[in-house]
Amino acid sequence: MGLEKRRAYAAWDYWAKPVPGFGDPDARVLILGLAPGAHGSNRTGRPFTGDASGRFMYPILYKTGFASQPEAESLGDGLEMHDAYITAAVRCAPPDNKPTPQEIANCAPFLDREIRALKNLKVVVALGKIGFDAYLNFLRRAGVIASKAGYGFGHAAQHTMPNGIVLLASYHPSNQNTATGKLTAAMFQQVFETARGLTRQP
Repeated sequence: MGLEKRRAYAAWDYWAKPVPGFGDPDARVLILGLAPGAHGSNRTGRPFTGDASGRFMYPILYKTGFASQPEAESLGDGLEMHDAYITAAVRCAPPDNKPTPQEIANCAPFLDREIRALKNLKVVVALGKIGFDAYLNFLRRAGVIASKAGYGFGHAAQHTMPNGIVLLASYHPSNQNTATGKLTAAMFQQVFETARGLTRQP
């Protein structure tokens, strides 16, 4: 799966291995996605880079001050994150972009370490239900919550967790959601404006 190339990228040497998180180690905002896209992060080696999801997301991160530029096409393009760190619940591109519960469980220890390393974290922006559940499952493993009950997913849903971190939900910026209008640029930008506002609260 990881090495199966799209014709447009036939000349590329695909990354085709686990994709690490990316961003500001002092970030107050964690952006938590689903998994590497087969011809995006799996090809380039960086989250949301080189695919339709990234072309939708990074211009908004740039507008809201979290990214240094609106484009993300390759590892060497100069992109830097400001006050934000991006990672995913699953590290390798899953078949049909649908990770199994076992794949999510296998990657959980890596996600746990990444989250724990973000010492200034104030907001988690979960992109899609899988990212949302991945953070709740992290909190369960950490003993912060006993159950996921009561924490409903919906676009722009906001939950202040017992550890003081705000979990902010968004529809995933997949081409399926953005092309159909389920997720618009205005809706997505509002989520990150909310995240920015939350970082300014004492």
